[in-house]
Amino acid sequence: MSNYSVTEIGPLSSWRDHYGGFVPETTRDGRRVVDHELGGDVIGVSATSYEPGEEAGYWHSHSEIDEVYIFLEGKGQMGLDDDVVDVGPGTVIQVGTGVMRTWRCTPDSPTNLKWLCVRAGQKPLPAIPDDAVPIRDIPMPW
Repeated sequence: MSNYSVTEIGPLSSWRDHYGGFVPETTRDGRRVVDHELGGDVIGVSATSYEPGEEAGYWHSHSEIDEVYIFLEGKGQMGLDDDVVDVGPGTVIQVGTGVMRTWRCTPDSPTNLKWLCVRAGQKPLPAIPDDAVPIRDIPMPW
């Protein structure tokens, strides 16, 4: 058996239809904790869609987890400690441990704000992955 797993989260237009979260207090429409559907244990991914004017309604920080937010659609803002950062398609934000964070879809957003959040632990990654060697003599499968 191979060590991989696959799930389908659907097109961006369907993200709002999912209801999910980590705990009941933060479970809501448009939130999907994708890694709960997969088999990995050192990296996590969530997919979120907020309607215009919708906000998280809470702040949080992590003590052992870094997060990378990848914004795909819509217009929003992230609160990061004392700063407010405008976000939209193509914005990528890395948030380290101890940073307070929250987010919202601005009321004037032309669409829902949609993003992926990738979570990983504190073991530093090498600048260049050093645990693999390219093998170029195996034919491509397509």
